[in-house]
Amino acid sequence: MLDLVKKFFRKKTDENKTGDKSGHDVRVATCALLLEIASVDGEFSGEEQRRIISIMEQDYSLSGEYVKDLIEESHRERKNSIDLWQFTNLINKNYSKNEKVEIIEMVWKVIYADGHLDKHEDYLVHKLANLLRLTQKELINAKLKVLPKKQR
Repeated sequence: MLDLVKKFFRKKTDENKTGDKSGHDVRVATCALLLEIASVDGEFSGEEQRRIISIMEQDYSLSGEYVKDLIEESHRERKNSIDLWQFTNLINKNYSKNEKVEIIEMVWKVIYADGHLDKHEDYLVHKLANLLRLTQKELINAKLKVLPKKQR
């Protein structure tokens, strides 16, 4: 796991030359954003944790064991970070607009894991959309896509 941390912060000159995505590092960044949104309201519920695990397993086709390690590493990275820019910057460098919209959809899924939108979550999801260079329309469309019909 120490290699994961080193890879996350190390400049990727070889990947920049070849144009390859640093998929593993982007997953750490994405998971860190999901952990941040789950914690921003002061409560990290079991349902939010289960939702993050489910998202990482399904959307990234990862094993349960790998997801557990990824969450632990992402949690450490988040705790040691000054802000969210380092995560969103990595995502911006490696993901297309559609992939970033999918990340915002993941964020909305975590937000609504407990059934409601807290004012801190609302502020942070707007901030994340801005950092990911998404429009207000893309943010709202992502929300509507994942919002249960009874809450629309």
